[in-house]
Amino acid sequence: MRSRCAWAIIVLVLALPVWADESPQRPPAAAEMGPKPKPIVPPKAEDVHRAMDRGIEFLLKHQHRDGSWGSANSSRPNEIYAPVPGSFQGFKAAVTAMCIMALTETGGDRTEVTAAIDRAETWLFEHLPKVRRATPDAFYNVWTHAYSVQTLVRMLGRKTNDADRRQKILALIAQQIDMLGRYEMVDGGWAYYDFNAHTQKPSGSTISFVTAAVLVALHEARDAGIEVPQRLVDRGMASIRRQRNPDFSYLYGSHHTYHPANPIDRPGGSLGRSQACNVAMRLWGDKLVTDDVLRTWLDRLFARNVWLDIGRKRPIPHESWFAVAGYFYYFGHYYASLCIQQLPEADRPRFQDYLAHTLLRVQEKDGSWWDFPLYDYHQAYGTAFALMSLKRTLRDGR
Repeated sequence: MRSRCAWAIIVLVLALPVWADESPQRPPAAAEMGPKPKPIVPPKAEDVHRAMDRGIEFLLKHQHRDGSWGSANSSRPNEIYAPVPGSFQGFKAAVTAMCIMALTETGGDRTEVTAAIDRAETWLFEHLPKVRRATPDAFYNVWTHAYSVQTLVRMLGRKTNDADRRQKILALIAQQIDMLGRYEMVDGGWAYYDFNAHTQKPSGSTISFVTAAVLVALHEARDAGIEVPQRLVDRGMASIRRQRNPDFSYLYGSHHTYHPANPIDRPGGSLGRSQACNVAMRLWGDKLVTDDVLRTWLDRLFARNVWLDIGRKRPIPHESWFAVAGYFYYFGHYYASLCIQQLPEADRPRFQDYLAHTLLRVQEKDGSWWDFPLYDYHQAYGTAFALMSLKRTLRDGR
């Protein structure tokens, strides 16, 4: 009996840093120490611009006539679980929103770029309000609501003299934030599956990186002067804190709380998630995400990038070392670019060079970037992520 009690105490103590409500003034030492990347030859600005131009041309060439990007077409015998039609409505809207965001940030005012954005906006205005949960257990629409909020905020900066258009965009942002409130998990935060009770308010495991993406989007909305329910933010942050390990690796989801040493939850498996969770918590005022934490995890990303790279393009999720899934690659690097922006200006160039060096190396011959075969959506979202990341590697943003 005593031995059982002793083991119970040990398990409780080991689990405590993950789920405890943290109140220290400084992060644990483990969060501010880690490997350093090897030196590189910094890419030239003209090489970055050339790669971005090729990526922009890819998006322009592959936009559908109706203004959208991506489709449910697939040549693979096995794809990820995606109930019809809701999953694909969500995928297409999310990817189209991301492409609008990328072209708005990187495409300039070229006639063909503005025309492509206009067509995509028309499509988004019509289809975005209709995106809903596919089934009780699958709701990829959460990605749509998150990235559409970011996109709509950027759309406010176009055609600023059109008052009717502005009101339409503001109404859509409010509707998308309302949808995020509806699909918030019962214990706070967000996910895209509910394999538990299939309740109206999802009862499944909160997923750390989904919550982080939503929190980043909500912060951009708040910065644009849009009302964001503080309750959603507070509950989302609390869910991420419960999944944060002492070294600031993050659990894949709350269902791993009592198994925090799973390979996917260790630093090598958290390389993509840590960037997103760190920047989300930093933006919303978490004092534990210090400059040193951001620097440490950016160093980890580039020193141990091989773990993400090995998973890139593998067709089965989590089949790689540290159970890394391919879809973490450009996701992780995009949020790394946001982490870089949070650092003091003098600290940014080194990480900007590493990020540009990493992304230029993996651009495809057709100008796209992709990391995980997802029906016919992968090249569009990968290219959008890469373009927005590369934009943030340029010293003057141009």
